[in-house]
Amino acid sequence: MNETATVEPKKEFDRNTIWTAAYVVALIAVCLGFYWATTQTDYIWRWNRIPKYFYYVDTINVNTEMEGEVTSITKKGKDSVVIVSDGTDSEYYTVPGSNLNVSQGETVFMGDTIGSYTEGKMGLLLEGTLITIEVSIISIFFGILIGLFTGLSRISSNPFLKMSAITYIELIRGTPLLVQIMIWYFVLGTILNNLLIKAGLFQIPELWFGVASLAIFAGAYVAEIVRAGIQSIHKGQMEAARSLGMTKVTAMRKIILPQAFKRILPPLAGQFISLIKDSSLLGVMAIRELTKATREAVTTSLMPYELWFVCGVLYLVITFTLSMFVQYLEKRTAEA
Repeated sequence: MNETATVEPKKEFDRNTIWTAAYVVALIAVCLGFYWATTQTDYIWRWNRIPKYFYYVDTINVNTEMEGEVTSITKKGKDSVVIVSDGTDSEYYTVPGSNLNVSQGETVFMGDTIGSYTEGKMGLLLEGTLITIEVSIISIFFGILIGLFTGLSRISSNPFLKMSAITYIELIRGTPLLVQIMIWYFVLGTILNNLLIKAGLFQIPELWFGVASLAIFAGAYVAEIVRAGIQSIHKGQMEAARSLGMTKVTAMRKIILPQAFKRILPPLAGQFISLIKDSSLLGVMAIRELTKATREAVTTSLMPYELWFVCGVLYLVITFTLSMFVQYLEKRTAEA
């Protein structure tokens, strides 16, 4: 008996080691195969150009807008102030730093460069990544609120709330997200902004129509997740809470929802990861999220291989971070 007990774990260990090694070998084989395939194509990899799509230093020229003479050059802190006069009018030009191309008394013409300075700027990929994260966080927040309210309405005894929730869920889940985005931007957005313009108010940026479309789309799925989570809790929990004198709302808030929250975390994480990836559709409404930014970068650089690989890795980093955060919440709620 003792020999069997000591041999079986060793066999299990050997079996796991073999399968792990097989996985590593298969992964290396796939990578090598892909590398070999790329060598068979007439393509030059330019990974050294990728960093500028995250951050780059741009040289900005300060040009004159009139013809005249440089009458004065003074220092104002770290900046240089150049005054150009044509005898009747004068213009002031501020050049950060001291990189000037003119001297006092020199004649300049319209469009001449007085000086230049450098400025750090975000690249397309970094800008697109930040917009994707911003849109996703806001959409997730409102999606949770909409889904929680709709999920509770879905199991409500109030016919109006219940039928409204069912209609909303079936309508949103039964139509493609891309179609909903088009309706939000080209139909509802146009109508709403026209009404705001006629009222003398500001227009709503397209970013918020994108957030609305994603939040309402996610809210329908979150509602079903919430409903399933609540209904998975035994009815005796509610009955016991009511027998202790709690109202239905208090029992739902303090007894049912905390237990349901632990069960719905994994499906919620999956839904929100899908929402992050679905944000790539917002490019159709001129929102420069990560996918649209990558598409623009590919158009100007002609580096499709490198840029689309980087785009995929960035999405993976965002979704993996969310997945790790949800796992952390699961552990915390399990310990509570």
